[in-house]
Amino acid sequence: MNWNLLSGIYGSVAGARNALYDRGWLRSRSLQGSVISVGNLSAGGSGKTPFVILLGELLKARGIGFDVLSRGYGRRTHGVLLVDPGGLPQDFGDEPLLIARRLQVPVVVGEDRSEAGHFAEARFGVQVHLLDDGFQHRGLSRDFDIVLVTPEDARDRLLPAGRLREPLGCLRRADAVVLASGASPELFSLEGKIVWRVRRGIVTQDIPPRPVVFCGIARPQNFLLQLRTAGIDPVGEAFFRDHHAYTEKDVRDLLQLRQRSEAGGFVTTEKDAVNLGGYLGSLGPLAVVPVKMELADAANAVDTMLRVIAKRRQHS
Repeated sequence: MNWNLLSGIYGSVAGARNALYDRGWLRSRSLQGSVISVGNLSAGGSGKTPFVILLGELLKARGIGFDVLSRGYGRRTHGVLLVDPGGLPQDFGDEPLLIARRLQVPVVVGEDRSEAGHFAEARFGVQVHLLDDGFQHRGLSRDFDIVLVTPEDARDRLLPAGRLREPLGCLRRADAVVLASGASPELFSLEGKIVWRVRRGIVTQDIPPRPVVFCGIARPQNFLLQLRTAGIDPVGEAFFRDHHAYTEKDVRDLLQLRQRSEAGGFVTTEKDAVNLGGYLGSLGPLAVVPVKMELADAANAVDTMLRVIAKRRQHS
């Protein structure tokens, strides 16, 4: 199969769609509240969810009310739903569920994010909306566009040959570009862009001795590297597809791997803990390792974002 040809076709379709929006032939719908989009160029692994949580925490610290709008990737339900923090990933998606649990704010999922936003405004009033994974969702107008990039993006190819959902040139639509995973501005054309830097790490506490590490995330090797950097050297590994919904067989396989490896327990990510659901208690001792993301000069970054939004709202 000629993957380069397929990537070329994919790029042409994506470019044509963007052109229709750029020229006004396709119209974006607006909400009463301000919309801040957090997205990326690639299919997974750039840290969008930790950044949404970080940005939400920064807004909460300033007393700014907000909700989160998400598609709810991987859910088996349809339509607009308010996420129940005690619910299941198959109903809401693992990442919206994690966001709802961490931020304790309304999270609304829907294939049509403008419908989700109208639902949120009718239910909770007009406030700021954080649009999760929204860069390619151009059907909803936004007041500030944040895009995370990684070093891998600079040398990657378009789907399906690579992970990129759009060419690097589409960064021109972004207001702020977030350099993640050690990305440097020289890798991208960022003239006229607000550039933010984030540092992403993990919080390791109560790690079992000689653990088995397992996860179903976009870039599992990065998680493994973070563990080893923190001085944790797993004796066994099990990697699953991103957003993997764990089954009883998976749990049996993991317990067998622990026995074969003579491991003292397990280590996994917060997203995997969500996807384990009722099986979580079957894998003790289990350390769930949260991601910690820090934004350099966060106060100034938020000031700049709010100033841009206020100016655009004033002239709209």
